[in-house]
Amino acid sequence: MRIEAIELRRIRLPYRAPFETSGWREEANHSVIVTLHSEGVVGWGEAPVGVGPWYNEETQSTAWVMMREILAPMLLGRDLSRPEEVDAIFTRVRGNRMARAGLEFAAWDLFGRAQGTSLSTMLGGTRQRVEVGVSVGVQESIEALLDVVAGYVNAGYQRVKLKIKPGWDVEPTRAVRERWPDLRLQVDANSIYTLDQADQLARLDEFDLLLIEQPLAHDDIIDHAKLQRLLRTPICLDESIVSPDHARWAIELGACGVINIKPSRVGGFTAARRIHDLAQAAGIPVWCGGMLETGIGRAANVGLASLPNFSLPGDISANDRYFHQDIVTNPFTLNPDSTLSVPTGPGSGAEVDLERLAAVTTDYVMLRA
Repeated sequence: MRIEAIELRRIRLPYRAPFETSGWREEANHSVIVTLHSEGVVGWGEAPVGVGPWYNEETQSTAWVMMREILAPMLLGRDLSRPEEVDAIFTRVRGNRMARAGLEFAAWDLFGRAQGTSLSTMLGGTRQRVEVGVSVGVQESIEALLDVVAGYVNAGYQRVKLKIKPGWDVEPTRAVRERWPDLRLQVDANSIYTLDQADQLARLDEFDLLLIEQPLAHDDIIDHAKLQRLLRTPICLDESIVSPDHARWAIELGACGVINIKPSRVGGFTAARRIHDLAQAAGIPVWCGGMLETGIGRAANVGLASLPNFSLPGDISANDRYFHQDIVTNPFTLNPDSTLSVPTGPGSGAEVDLERLAAVTTDYVMLRA
């Protein structure tokens, strides 16, 4: 398929409520939305970047420049025979993986829609439903936290992830565990701790957690390997895993017992599938993390999470968890068993609401071959 044109849109889509982690606070989704055109077919993708370099080094502004000036021109006019070729085209670009992923996602969607094949089928998915959970940001008090968690448990979510930081870790986790003894519970530190705080992190072992996510530095593997030997709870690496090689290094060093695969963080589905396969061969479970995506990125994540080694619930909650009104006309709703149904339509299955998309677009460019 020849890439005839590429549309890029910067958006601002407000969240229902601000989302706060150990290191930053987000008021709205600031993704760059991609549309690829070929032979009368369009494919949609999303680069779920934020306004600041708090999760990784990319921002909406840097991704916008990279996509408009470097990456999109590398694709324009190309004749692609399969979507995996996009990953190969971008190999010589260092970093900028979220920007690369936005375009790669759109290529997978384009091929799926052209061939009448679902993204799940294209990637090798084996499930019709995927287990999901919800991520709860840092709250102003334990009482407020319990109210928020209660709302999600009552809505049907069977797995909850708590954002933690020094001073907001053991006691909030204890309060949630005491209220819901059987809840599938995990915590996420977003790289805020150091190895010197291993004793504090070890106190979390008593709460029967699924995992402790990314407690140490965002680019560390060595110290996580040291920490894992001091904990009973499996460490899950997120920010540290930015490529299949990083996943291999972490596995070989024993730095984690679980890997969070965010396809946008690793550059797209081609790399994400390689990491899935590496982890599966090593007997390490994976799950699909979210970046508070719109319905475009959410549909892409659900398709990926249908692969067989995604055996833990993902952070890909129903759309109304995040937005009063998304930019798709077919938002996901939570099934009674805390799952989302995997789309079976062509491509990712996301149906874009063009009027709503136009209303939240802050910048737009059309590039033609």
